[in-house]
Amino acid sequence: MFKFVQDKASCELVADEKRLRIRFVSPEIVHVSYIEGESFTDLPSSIVTSKATCTDFQTLEEDDAVLISTTALQVRVSKRSGAVCFMDADGNVLQQEPERGGKSLVRKEVFRNVYDHSVEVATGQNIDGARAEAEAVDRIFDRHAFEAKLEFTFSDDEALFGLGSHEEGYGNLRGKSQQLYQQNMKMVVPCIVSTKGYGLLWDCSSTMVFHDDAYGSYWWGECVDQIDYYFIGGGNASAVAKNYYALTGAPPMLPRWAFGYVQSKERYVTAEEILGIAREYRRRKIPLDVLVLDWKSWPDGNGWGQKEFDLVRFPDPGKFIDELHAMGVKLMTSIWPIMSGECPNQIELREKGQMLGNQSTYNAFDPKARETYWKQAKDGLFDHGVDAWWCDCTEPFESDWEGTLKPEPHLRLIKNTDEAKRYIDEGQLSVYSLHHSQGIYDGQRAASNKKRVLNLTRSSYAGQHRYSTVSWNGDICGTWDVLKRSIPEGVNFCATGEPYWTLDIGGFFVASDPEKRWFWKGDYDAGCRGLGPMEGTEPIANDNGCTDLGYWELYTRWLQVGCFLPMFRSHGTDAAREIWRFGDEGDRFYDVIAKFIRLRYQLLPYIYSVAAGVAESGLALLRPVAMEVPQDPKTFDLTDQYFFGPGLMVCPVIEPMYYERESQPLEGVPESRSVYLPAGTGWYDFWTGELFEGDQTIEAAAPLETIPVFVPAGTIVPMGPVEQYSGEVADAPLELRIYAGADASFVCYEDAGDSYAYEQGECARVTLEWNEAEQTLSISNREGSFEGMISSRMLNVRIHSIIGLKEIEIEYRGTNLVIPGRW
Repeated sequence: MFKFVQDKASCELVADEKRLRIRFVSPEIVHVSYIEGESFTDLPSSIVTSKATCTDFQTLEEDDAVLISTTALQVRVSKRSGAVCFMDADGNVLQQEPERGGKSLVRKEVFRNVYDHSVEVATGQNIDGARAEAEAVDRIFDRHAFEAKLEFTFSDDEALFGLGSHEEGYGNLRGKSQQLYQQNMKMVVPCIVSTKGYGLLWDCSSTMVFHDDAYGSYWWGECVDQIDYYFIGGGNASAVAKNYYALTGAPPMLPRWAFGYVQSKERYVTAEEILGIAREYRRRKIPLDVLVLDWKSWPDGNGWGQKEFDLVRFPDPGKFIDELHAMGVKLMTSIWPIMSGECPNQIELREKGQMLGNQSTYNAFDPKARETYWKQAKDGLFDHGVDAWWCDCTEPFESDWEGTLKPEPHLRLIKNTDEAKRYIDEGQLSVYSLHHSQGIYDGQRAASNKKRVLNLTRSSYAGQHRYSTVSWNGDICGTWDVLKRSIPEGVNFCATGEPYWTLDIGGFFVASDPEKRWFWKGDYDAGCRGLGPMEGTEPIANDNGCTDLGYWELYTRWLQVGCFLPMFRSHGTDAAREIWRFGDEGDRFYDVIAKFIRLRYQLLPYIYSVAAGVAESGLALLRPVAMEVPQDPKTFDLTDQYFFGPGLMVCPVIEPMYYERESQPLEGVPESRSVYLPAGTGWYDFWTGELFEGDQTIEAAAPLETIPVFVPAGTIVPMGPVEQYSGEVADAPLELRIYAGADASFVCYEDAGDSYAYEQGECARVTLEWNEAEQTLSISNREGSFEGMISSRMLNVRIHSIIGLKEIEIEYRGTNLVIPGRW
């Protein structure tokens, strides 16, 4: 039996060598700690930043249990087994450990490798960049730790989402297992959320496995100092996300231009090539905000990863970037944690003792190494005007990116984590990217508050959002199946509370590999140029894009999905994918691509306002339908529909209608797809305004020119005009789309679009409220101001209802308006 001990800040239960502690971070957040054989270590967390403690709780000790209560939750702990049960304020069970206890620790020894830095390091390169290996000269004992297992019981009437982005493309995690380690196509977030309105966050930085299958329902961790996990209440998805940020830090605002169109490829070679791309987009009047310089900006023959411009290909970096800025285009540049070839950056970090054991990958766990790395990036790139970072290969040690046969999942886990453990403490194996991102964020914030941090990175972890990161799902293949699986990947990643996710529109690998390596299996070879040369001072020859019409259809559908993702980004190898690679104005594919790039810019007022609401109220740009409509169990297993913000349910087309591979036409394929409209509300077709009842599956029109998008009754969507880049027209009119049928509200947010002045309150909010009973739209007084804010704006109010469409044009001058909506 456990004995109960209470102090002001926590409750402990002790049984022989077992110690269980319950603390409240807030009335809705519970911190559970468990250890055996020693006192709690309470070492600093990489994930959790909150130091808050809630002491406003009540306890009731019973014969067989202890009941601990706040205004929001009840926690019941069995004195017999230490099993913890979480209930809402009314005593309804939300989540519980099995009655037998469910917490297991096995003591283990942790060792670390010792390297002789005078010994030559073996270096090389594969398709995923430079690699370096060193052999340890000794392996020594470091400390004792534990292997851990934490069991739960989930109810039959709930769905689970989260754990990050993984290539299997699972939706609802019930009945699934997932290996949690970092790899090219795996991004770990050890957090799940439930349709019952709670979340579970495991504060563990080692390799993990999650099971909810025939083996049971549990988390396994390879190396922990103690079990630490958090039960996050709230009652709904947004409240749980807001509490997640209270624990792990608030996500800063990304610059407004980060939500525009991002054009990239592997790779642009010269300054003039990049400028030419920007000029061509402007000539064609196709919106564009960001161009990306993939590896390698550094000089030829100067190793890998030097953070500077090659003055042969970029003879005047500052002038080059100024010319881009004059066209309203920002530059994102790729930087790597690994450096080789005795480049100056590598030598400096090595001489300062700030490299990991292979003497090529910098030690992101060391604050001083992060400072050195940032200074290199600042001196070589940022000071020339670079606007954003692409931190590639932030899971720097992987070992399975080779061979013709894809290794089995359990062998991939062992192969990759064993490689990483040669250089990284096994208890910190999953958080390299988090610390790397911290260094970029802290460095840029110290250097300037005029330019917001934007970091596109391939790995992620719980809490990494606080460093202004966007994560993408790795080097995926250009196939319909990968497109299909990518959708639930992103949805699960963002369900955890990590808000910004994207992908390579069209897939990274378009063609199939001549050497038949397992990871390079695109479906479309025609016109593809293969990999570009590693050296060279001229743009890649014959890079004119894939000519297979089957790929053009896949790319167009993929771009339609990208239009409704947190970052709208086209990238890949094999084939260029600027819009003119898919025809010209008047051609069907070209025109559809142009339509959706322009639509993205029309949606920017909605997108930017939702982004502002992420930290403030737990909104999400990407969320499972089930988490928005948890009362309808028919939504639990939807994997090809999702919410983009609170008001748009997106239903991508994930099968070909027009062409097979090799441009073979398809015959008789319906230009439609089935869509489930959840119960509890009506649904408007975004394109036509037609209203449908919920709780039904319909066949929605889906020709190439559109994908089904539905808006729940009781929604407000602000939209703007098409701009050539974000913020081009400061006083642009707004279209306010009101979808009647229920009360609705939306907070329109504005600020200067860049800089951190918003943190000092330099921003403005206007609350829009639709009153269904009175059929009126209320527009509040503007709250706040910022430099450059316009005083008035024209509004085109479009009220959709069962009767039809009503339009009203009015000028808003910053003061309250009430607009009647009755016919």
